[in-house]
Amino acid sequence: MKNKKEVLFKLFISTLYLSAFTFGGGYVIVTLMKKKFVDELQWIEEDEMLDLVAIAQSAPGAIAVNGAIVVGYKLAGIIGVLTAIIATIIPPFVIISLISVFYAAFRSNVIISQLLEGMQAGVGAVIAAVVYEMGLGVAQSRNAASILIMITAFVAACVFQVNVIYIVLICILIGIVRTCIHHKKEAVK
Repeated sequence: MKNKKEVLFKLFISTLYLSAFTFGGGYVIVTLMKKKFVDELQWIEEDEMLDLVAIAQSAPGAIAVNGAIVVGYKLAGIIGVLTAIIATIIPPFVIISLISVFYAAFRSNVIISQLLEGMQAGVGAVIAAVVYEMGLGVAQSRNAASILIMITAFVAACVFQVNVIYIVLICILIGIVRTCIHHKKEAVK
């Protein structure tokens, strides 16, 4: 990375762009953030991006904003957080403000209605790609415990209909226990 101003400018433009052209919620932006910050700019390692995404998903609030917070903090500290948050919230704020002004026209417009339905199909495909990429990352780690946690969480959510909040809380506890055990083993060495 060059100087901090250049990083902040690129961070602002990148998160502004991602936020402006991402439809379908936070899970869609995760793949685009990975492509931008890991693949294209190479500011973050892929494993670290998975960790940042996990933090963003676990925190309360919108995933897009949480993702911007953790990426911004990783790249430039608190000023990076503020830069990324502002850039992430500008596009939805402007779009929602415009839509609210023209709500009556959009509400009954057949073309807009069909456009939004078509976008829903695309959102499903992007979410499937996120699940595939994240699952592949866990599988490639060849960490048996991580793979078991992933499969168990999937079965709990999809087969047994366990509330996702409980799954996230249990996974957080498992992560804390695993980290404590790892630190104790390192301290013994």
